[in-house]
Amino acid sequence: MPRARPPPPPPRRMEAPPLPGFSEEQFRAACRELDQPAPAAGGPWQLLVESMGVRIYRLYDEQSGLYEYKIFGGLADCPPKLCADVYMDLDFRKQWDQYVKELHEKIYDGEKVIYWEVKYPFPLSNRDYVYIRECREMDVDGRKIWVVLAQSVSVPQCPEKPGIVRVKNYKQSLAIESDGKTGSKVYMYYFDNPGGMIPSWLVNWAAKSGVPTFLKDMQKACCNYSKNT
Repeated sequence: MPRARPPPPPPRRMEAPPLPGFSEEQFRAACRELDQPAPAAGGPWQLLVESMGVRIYRLYDEQSGLYEYKIFGGLADCPPKLCADVYMDLDFRKQWDQYVKELHEKIYDGEKVIYWEVKYPFPLSNRDYVYIRECREMDVDGRKIWVVLAQSVSVPQCPEKPGIVRVKNYKQSLAIESDGKTGSKVYMYYFDNPGGMIPSWLVNWAAKSGVPTFLKDMQKACCNYSKNT
């Protein structure tokens, strides 16, 4: 008699790949930017605007047709640890950032992931982000520098929502240290691809006005932080 074939094995559960992390070199690279608060003259980075003590540079990204940004500035009367605490506090961010529609942190497969929906002006659709971030207090030759790194990730448990455009390519780094007085020196890098048809006036506004305004709002938030915690 022919032998019966064994039953097929049960289908294997497809596990999501582990979320990426950040390397030590990425944190140290952000620290080094504080020592060169202006890209080399004549290089690929171009000064876009200088406003309210903030200098914003941009670099054209040929692959996406968008720009990467570097921001150098300061926050008066805001010690670096306080700045880092305010920046990392998601619940408090909802109180002072008028563009936050939804913001929360969840754990997927043992990793902390942030969901963030940003309000866009009518008639544009809101954007949302799914990303990881990490904050480290660095010691660089006796200097204390707080560094925050963030980047978008793909998480199957957090699918796209109807009517909201998912930003799938987002990177940001932030380095903060004392200015030697009562405030902080700040370096920020960011790039995101908002997707869809974004008018050039909105992109320019976000870079020229939105970033300095954000830092000014964050400065106010630092002053109010102790009252709310």
